[in-house]
Amino acid sequence: MRLIDSHCHFDFDDFGSDRSRVWERCRAAGVESLIIPGVSRPRWPALFELVRARPDWYAAVGLHPWWVAESEVEPDELQRDIAGQLAANACVAIGECGLDGAIAIPLEDQEPFFRAQLALACEVQLPLIVHACRCHGEMLQLLKEYRPQRGGVIHAFSGSEEIAREYWKLGFRLGAGGTITYERAAKTRRAFAALPLEAVLLESDAPDMPVQGRQGLRNSPEYLPLIAETLAELRGISPERVAEQTRRNTEQLFAL
Repeated sequence: MRLIDSHCHFDFDDFGSDRSRVWERCRAAGVESLIIPGVSRPRWPALFELVRARPDWYAAVGLHPWWVAESEVEPDELQRDIAGQLAANACVAIGECGLDGAIAIPLEDQEPFFRAQLALACEVQLPLIVHACRCHGEMLQLLKEYRPQRGGVIHAFSGSEEIAREYWKLGFRLGAGGTITYERAAKTRRAFAALPLEAVLLESDAPDMPVQGRQGLRNSPEYLPLIAETLAELRGISPERVAEQTRRNTEQLFAL
């Protein structure tokens, strides 16, 4: 299989001591390239430095809702900062950005920062890498309001088939990760079994979201084939078919 990991935080310190060795194992497993989303302003410079050295790694730039409280900028300044980064660096998307209803920061305090990134994505015609946790109603409302032409991906999707199809209608694909390897995630597994395969991207979200059997351990993009194999089982098709189509989906969405 030839795979692309559409969402991997390979810039995190979790990989600081053995990043090259992990990437060797990824390549041996069939993972050919990675998309690494930016999550906070202090992390952007190191991310771009990392990606510039690797033609098979791609960067996105954004502010994750978990880092909103420490961003120390207003939404309009964040928008200018991201625009400056886009002008200076090769980026395939804006993100990781979005809303999270499971953290202490109220959604109404997160929303202006997400709106700033949504508006910029519309202006510069880039896709979005979207974090949406316990906020699908609010997220769908915002995406319908802005209608970003390049769409994007709902990272680590874990909702129902009905919600997934609403995103797909708006031009957003759904990221399938380690969650689908757990039998208890029945709703999410049903959604990914039923969606058009053209709507799906594969992602590790490493170092988080480990696959079944590796709970509590560092996740790695080298386990992406297990996600592809699980998706193939859920859909009754070959892993090679999953790999081929999801790779094509990722290349098309991010213009790789």
